[in-house]
Amino acid sequence: MDNVNLDVRHQHYELFLQEIEGIDDYWGPTFRAIYDGDEHQKFMEQLDTRIKNHDRDIERMCNFHYQGFIDSIRELLQVRSQAQKLNSEVVEMDEALQKSAAKVMEKSEELVRARKVEKNIAGAIENLSLCLPVLNTYAKLQKQMSEKRYYPALKTLEQLEHHHLPTVANYRFSHQMKESIPKLRDSIKDASMSDLKDFLENIRKFSPKIGEVAMRHTAEQMGNSDPGIVGRKKKRQAPPPPNPFTGEVAEPTPGLDTEEDLSAQDLIDFSPVYRCLHIYSVLSSRDIFETYYRKQRKKQARLVLQPPTNMHESIEGYRTYIHSVVGFFVVEDHILNTGNGLVNRSYLDEVWGMALSKIMNALRTHSAYCTDANLMLKIKNLIMLFSNTLRNYGYSVNQLSELLAEIRVHYNEVLMKRWVQVFREILDEENFLPIQVPDQAQYDQIVAAFPFQDLALEKSSFPKRFPFSPLVPKVYQQVKEFIYACLKFSEDLNLSQGEVDDMIRKSTNLLLTTSFSGCLSSIFKKPSLALMQIIQILIDTGYLEDATTYLEEFVSNITGSPREGQLGSRGQGHLFRVARDDAERQICDKLKAKLDEFLELEDYDWLLIEPQGHASSFITDLIAFLDSTFQSFTNLPAKVAQEACKSACEHIAKSMLDFLLNEDVKQISTGALQQINLDTIQCEQFAASEPVPGLEEGILLQYFAALRQLLDLLMSWDWPTYFHDYGQENSKYQLVNPNNAITILEKIREADKKTMFSVLKKSERDKKKLLDTVLRQLRQLAMTAQQQ
Repeated sequence: MDNVNLDVRHQHYELFLQEIEGIDDYWGPTFRAIYDGDEHQKFMEQLDTRIKNHDRDIERMCNFHYQGFIDSIRELLQVRSQAQKLNSEVVEMDEALQKSAAKVMEKSEELVRARKVEKNIAGAIENLSLCLPVLNTYAKLQKQMSEKRYYPALKTLEQLEHHHLPTVANYRFSHQMKESIPKLRDSIKDASMSDLKDFLENIRKFSPKIGEVAMRHTAEQMGNSDPGIVGRKKKRQAPPPPNPFTGEVAEPTPGLDTEEDLSAQDLIDFSPVYRCLHIYSVLSSRDIFETYYRKQRKKQARLVLQPPTNMHESIEGYRTYIHSVVGFFVVEDHILNTGNGLVNRSYLDEVWGMALSKIMNALRTHSAYCTDANLMLKIKNLIMLFSNTLRNYGYSVNQLSELLAEIRVHYNEVLMKRWVQVFREILDEENFLPIQVPDQAQYDQIVAAFPFQDLALEKSSFPKRFPFSPLVPKVYQQVKEFIYACLKFSEDLNLSQGEVDDMIRKSTNLLLTTSFSGCLSSIFKKPSLALMQIIQILIDTGYLEDATTYLEEFVSNITGSPREGQLGSRGQGHLFRVARDDAERQICDKLKAKLDEFLELEDYDWLLIEPQGHASSFITDLIAFLDSTFQSFTNLPAKVAQEACKSACEHIAKSMLDFLLNEDVKQISTGALQQINLDTIQCEQFAASEPVPGLEEGILLQYFAALRQLLDLLMSWDWPTYFHDYGQENSKYQLVNPNNAITILEKIREADKKTMFSVLKKSERDKKKLLDTVLRQLRQLAMTAQQQ
């Protein structure tokens, strides 16, 4: 059994030794297994035994190979000398080889470097070939931007972004370009908008010039080249706007014709609008651009439509204003036709409708301030040219015709004021004496100036005397000039002959019935105007009124309308009714004033004992004056002469009665009454002599009836009849006022007191008693009449 165990252990140790001998790297598990068995001492013994066995094997092997080893040593010593010799040869060969290879190495290095440069060049060429399209496209983009070709620049930028830059995405400049693309796009957008703003600013400045050229072309088509209306031609070319990127201003294109050869649109470069529209369309912002453009143009329209404050002072103000308006709408019409829908007809109609009302208000307001007829004619022609120009561009201008009709009314009013001054100058220079011509030449001149025919005057010898003063032909010619002036405004207004004729007739009627008649009425108020001058004016107005038939014929000839007989209601005395009424009043007033000059010469002796036996001298002179005056009334209308005669008789009768009732006269004798009676008889004889034809029989005597009844009563002392018939219609003394009778009786009583011895006579005492009784009864009668 022990032998068996010994064999097992021996085998086990053998196994460990084999592991140690077979494994060179890691013996840890083997040693752990040896020491774990607590028999490592025996193992060490077994190991020593094994070492000894190996030593015996080594020794035995060495003994076996020792002679061969000695031989090898001997051979090795021999090889040593040969190796040294070979080494020397190799060293020599190496040195020679290095010397010969040095130049080859140098050339090879040069070749390597050249090959590397060649490779780099090829790589650079290849890379540059990829970059060149990008750089060329970028350069093209910069050139297009410098040339303000914004829309192609956007296309180039899009091509650069999507086609070229992806091929060079690894390069740093590619990233920089890619990052700058949004900025470039915004720059193009901003530059185009800046260019548009410059365009809007330029168009605002050049709109008047565009309007002027457009209106000049219209005027040339109409055959109107009046520089006072269309303005004078100027050789001028609109400067191009500056480049928004570089700030450079391009030189004007040489060889362009003067502006009269250019259309209105040729004066302005509209490309900024088109470019900006294309750019915003590409950038999907067309609506924003349209809104901005229309908003800005509406603002400009409001500025254009504001007239200058002093526009009414000269035609230049009107022309500048209208040129600006026309220029604005000509530009908008051009944008409508070429702007690819940037503005449409509805928008343009809206702006024009707003503008038209403002234009009419401005022209209406400023023309209302105008007081120069010639300027108003220019305004009318300018408005017509304005209307025709805009009509040619498709704008509705019907309301301007209504405005011209309103201005025509004001023009006629201005003419009225102008002719009022003319009439005043004529009246101020006129002496109102009948025209007297010494020879046939002057006679023919007067007849040519005024349509007057008188066979008796033609057959009479020189000097010949016309019944009218120079006022008549002068006024007649001025009325014709007024008609011509009225007709000037109606020219080219597309009015019918009837409308023109009606306007001229109404204006002429108004001129004569209001303006000239008013001038006459004002001159009648001059205190220096003599009675005979007023009479001559009335005679002149009669001839002017009769001459309206020739004015009607004149109007019919120049208007082509049939004569209607509406001018002045001739032949009825209505043309100068107001002036005639004023003249009649003035004649009566002047006549009364002249009569007062005679009546102021009254020198009655109120205590006269016996009358003179004839009329007083002042009454005789007064009657003589009236006779001569009424003889000069033969050319006056009968009614005027009759009214003047009635007024004169009434004034004389009243003045004679006032002599008796005057408070300054304290006593009146019987002789004085008889003298007044003689004077009254003289006046009554004049009244009965029919100084003016056509008066009713006895009508002038009625003005002396009250004075006559009073004098008859006082002189006949017929008081019983007076008191008995008082208040009855058929009373003999119906017109005697009790108060007047009382006043005169009291003065008679005072005169009787001056006779110292009259009281001694019984007849005088009886007369005094009777006088007291009459006065008492008259006072009672007057009191009763006052109570009633």
